[in-house]
Amino acid sequence: MSLPYPHFQINFKVYPGTWGEDGLALAGTIERVSEETGAPFVLTPQLPDLRSVARETDLPVFAPAVDPVEPGRGMGRLLPEALVEAGAVGAIINHAENRDTLADIETKIERCQTVGLDAIVCVDSVEMGRAVAAFEPDQLLFERPGDIATERAITRTHPDRIRAFLDMRDDVAPGTPVRVGGGISTAEDVRRAFELGVDATGAASAIAAAPAPESRLRAIGEVVASIG
Repeated sequence: MSLPYPHFQINFKVYPGTWGEDGLALAGTIERVSEETGAPFVLTPQLPDLRSVARETDLPVFAPAVDPVEPGRGMGRLLPEALVEAGAVGAIINHAENRDTLADIETKIERCQTVGLDAIVCVDSVEMGRAVAAFEPDQLLFERPGDIATERAITRTHPDRIRAFLDMRDDVAPGTPVRVGGGISTAEDVRRAFELGVDATGAASAIAAAPAPESRLRAIGEVVASIG
């Protein structure tokens, strides 16, 4: 699938209130705000809820993980073909909370793209981005692990690092979209990200753990829609 750009991706991780009926209700809120603001939102729900979210909403739905396996033996592994059948349009690879080896990253990208899943690969440095870009992922997600689940958005604290990462992308993989994450919490963080030149941004705790996620989503959606 070719994702719409620009977009804002919401990751549920395993935050309270993001699984089962509560998770489906939050997904419905995300979809409604997307429709009302005109902003493309992408959702990564908890894995057991992927099929129901994909069935009950029109949001592009990502799997939070995937394994570099073929059909056959592999107890407990996440088969790319099964994720597609469940309704996923892509998968997250090498998140800071679920690291992969470089060899597995390459195989995961190949397996995802073979079955039609978009492969989003998380990287935390220009050097890592350069290495992964050679595998031709569908998107590079640049974020520093120390910023995750904080309010220290890299767009505010180190915009120079985003510029350096985009320069690297333009040099070695100009066709690869870049998303920035880690500490993105407000509509202003999102605005700054797009002003710096990224193609997408997103958040997890800023939405999934927010006491009033709809108002925050609406403010972010208005920014994303204005960019598009």
